Amino acid sequence: METVEWLDLVNEQDEVIGRVTRDEAWEKRLSVRVVNAFLVNSRGELWIPRRTAHKKMFPNSLDMSVGGHVESGEDYLSCFKREVKEELNLDVNALDWREIASFSPFNTSLSAFMRVYEIRSDLDPDYNPDDFTEAFWLTPAQVLERIAGGDPAKGDLAELVRLCYLS
Repeated sequence: METVEWLDLVNEQDEVIGRVTRDEAWEKRLSVRVVNAFLVNSRGELWIPRRTAHKKMFPNSLDMSVGGHVESGEDYLSCFKREVKEELNLDVNALDWREIASFSPFNTSLSAFMRVYEIRSDLDPDYNPDDFTEAFWLTPAQVLERIAGGDPAKGDLAELVRLCYLS
């Protein structure tokens, strides 16, 4: 049986106004919170993984290094730490990281309220094989070239790369 994932529903100021299921938020395009992170090496390349085939949304697609929904009652930073541990098997407290951006779906074409983090490392993470099948170190321009060339990608990936690394 699939577990129901509850998310905070937020208004245009990113204030909690209720709770919704993840499925309901996607179906109705409701305003919720997410985190994304990019693992960046000393050459300025982004670690870009490919999602597994069994993912409900964007199967077999290129993805951010880390991403996830902020659960109901959770804050952005706690979600970032949890997702990094779950997806990359890394402890944020032992990493060189920083928040690099904060976005609203009301002034971008992004899908949700979003905080974006950057993790600095030259090491390939021991990623969760339930999340990803493979990964590539790519420059921001190479990420956009692959997407433009037809490589499937998660919905916000190209815009996030442009906003965070090419603006």
